[in-house]
Amino acid sequence: MSNETKTMTKHVEDTASAKTTTKSSSAVNVRYIAVTGMLSAIAFILMFLDFSVPFMPSFIKLDISELPALVGSFAMGPVCGVLICLIKNLLHLTISTTGGVGELSNFVLGAMFVLPAGLIYRHKKTKKNAVVGSFVGALLMAVFSVVSNYFVVYPFYYNFMPKEAIINAYNAILQVVAPSAELTSILPCLIGFNMPFTFFKGCISVVITLLIYKHISPILKGENR
Repeated sequence: MSNETKTMTKHVEDTASAKTTTKSSSAVNVRYIAVTGMLSAIAFILMFLDFSVPFMPSFIKLDISELPALVGSFAMGPVCGVLICLIKNLLHLTISTTGGVGELSNFVLGAMFVLPAGLIYRHKKTKKNAVVGSFVGALLMAVFSVVSNYFVVYPFYYNFMPKEAIINAYNAILQVVAPSAELTSILPCLIGFNMPFTFFKGCISVVITLLIYKHISPILKGENR
């Protein structure tokens, strides 16, 4: 085979390889967008399935709308998880009753949850890293919820409910277990109630994710063929 023929053959092979790579990359991008959009829609729906819990004031609701974002963070990467948190809150912004304050806080806390979880899992994709990353994310979300509520969310609440009324709502729950105790400011309320509540909320998403991820991961990644 002449050098000219060899060169031409190699050129054809390189061109075919480049086209295959381009098609593969395009398919990955389409799947990434589709999965992100689907999980964002599920997260948005889950925001409506909230409910009160007996150990928190009635104006604080429990939902598991971070669950799809955590799944996305594991399956498609941490950026996907953050995007899901962003998109679900942008959708909820259209019906917001908090002027965007609640959605901003929800996005920041959700990102604090799924970003470290996804980063730790991506470093080494093992079940141990998934567990560690998830609980680290849940802990960061819980700690940061104190800052977010104290400086952003609760100042908004004060426009509709006096600070004293909010503190009394916490005291009503506290006195069930500690009749002689009394909270006199918001910060102890947030540390004693909201922080463990937020961690508990994150842990629910963690447990569900660990139970279902192995079964749905191949579907999300397109590996179930």
